[in-house]
Amino acid sequence: MNLVMLLSVSIVTMVLQTNGSAAAKEELVLDHKATLSDGTMVQLDEQYAGKVVLVVNTASRCGFTRQYEGLQTLYETHKEAGFVVLAFPCNDFGGQEPKAIDEIVEFCSSTFGVTFPVFDKVRVLGEEAHPLFLDLRSQPEPIGGEPKWNFTKYLINRDGTVAARFGPRVEPDGAELTGALEAALAEAIPEQGG
Repeated sequence: MNLVMLLSVSIVTMVLQTNGSAAAKEELVLDHKATLSDGTMVQLDEQYAGKVVLVVNTASRCGFTRQYEGLQTLYETHKEAGFVVLAFPCNDFGGQEPKAIDEIVEFCSSTFGVTFPVFDKVRVLGEEAHPLFLDLRSQPEPIGGEPKWNFTKYLINRDGTVAARFGPRVEPDGAELTGALEAALAEAIPEQGG
């Protein structure tokens, strides 16, 4: 009987540890692969480990498209401190991103001087949404929920957890976003463990 109890406790402990690890891993929203505009597949959590990341669903024919310029300025200002903007073009809102990815990249580069990573087009709404956006949407309120429109911005801490969500009307140079970004950049870079 003691052996049975001991085995039961061991099994329960292993299940809790496994589930706890899985839960902790699920909280790290960058634990996904995504395809860059040039076709290169990257593991986001590895590629951007220790960085503060701003994930943005973008479109080139939107009233907020001009925010590319502000996003580029934000990136240039803070990239040396470990910040990166990740643009995910999306045609889910009003068909405002009808272009092919090579046209999108050319437009972003020539019109706004974009040098931060631009990924292949994705879905952000519905069940066909990219897994990154499914994870972002599943976060607790007020961070979670589907994006309401193009240029919804998700700020992700150096440890891979979501710090904040900003709606399309929040400008990249707005005090709300820059304040949250500076606070996230001030946090220590997490140690990489194996």
